[in-house]
Amino acid sequence: MKDKKDKNEIKLNYSNMNKRDGSREHETHAEETSEKLRKLKKVLLGSSYRRESPGDTFFGICIAIFMVLFSIVTLYPVLNTVAISFNDGLDAVKGGIHLWPRVFSLKSYETVFGIQGFVQGALITVLRTVLGTLFALVANALLAYIISRKHFMFRSGLSLFWVITMYVNGGLIPTMVLYKALHLTSSFWVYVIPGMVSAFNVMVIRTYMEGLPDELEESAQLDGAGYMTIFLKIISPLCKPVYATVALFVAVYQWNSWFDAMIYNRMKPEYTTLQYELMKLLSSVMQQSGSATGGAAAQGGSVSAVTPVSVRSAATVITMLPIICLYPFLQRYFVTGLTIGGVKG
Repeated sequence: MKDKKDKNEIKLNYSNMNKRDGSREHETHAEETSEKLRKLKKVLLGSSYRRESPGDTFFGICIAIFMVLFSIVTLYPVLNTVAISFNDGLDAVKGGIHLWPRVFSLKSYETVFGIQGFVQGALITVLRTVLGTLFALVANALLAYIISRKHFMFRSGLSLFWVITMYVNGGLIPTMVLYKALHLTSSFWVYVIPGMVSAFNVMVIRTYMEGLPDELEESAQLDGAGYMTIFLKIISPLCKPVYATVALFVAVYQWNSWFDAMIYNRMKPEYTTLQYELMKLLSSVMQQSGSATGGAAAQGGSVSAVTPVSVRSAATVITMLPIICLYPFLQRYFVTGLTIGGVKG
């Protein structure tokens, strides 16, 4: 009996030793696994995985404060302009309006929307913006594709020629004579054709195209693709960011332009633009405000509730609203296209 009891105790002790050894092995394996996971995280995440020091935390707080202040400084002029546009004109002259109108009034917008050529000018402006952007994008992209090809013989000469045009021009009078000889004056196409090619836009698109791998074109040529097929089906789909950037540049220029309407189509009201009509309205209000102020001061009366300050603010809001609505759709391409397109020169 005693031998049997001793044998049972030996078995029990042996079993406990095996359990302890198994648990130790399990703990060792778990520690090794967790250590491997930590090393893997360090490799994948790099320096971002390390714990931030007090200096890093302070720097992050400073960056956040700077960005908040920068946003306020950027947004305040826009919000202030909107507030003044909805404020009474006479009250706006007193100043002190910040983010909210003090005396709410729609008189400024009624004056702007009530000008005689507003609808026609808006239609012409939208049409010139759409067609001008489309034609300019096609022309600039084709020219940029030509001079971006390394085997093109005249790429350096053409690039230098276009760069010179960025700094030297013929002047207003020779340009006027040239447009008249080409029968562009007193026509809608004076808004579109002269702005089709821009040396700056060509260089931006060319630099972006030069960053694309040459193997793409070589493999397409081996498959029998021509230059136009390569441009349309390979190069252009990869250039969407820079195309969106250039399109935004051209669209903003076309939308805000009024000087060409005044010079080339002054006597053609059917080709007037929105910006030109707003400019004439602002000039008219400034003249009327000056004469009305003098007359009211002499007679002791009151002047109109519309002032140049309120009309200018309303015109600014109407002008910038379409661009503000368009920008969010192009913003994701804008930074990439402008950065990559402007790295090389």
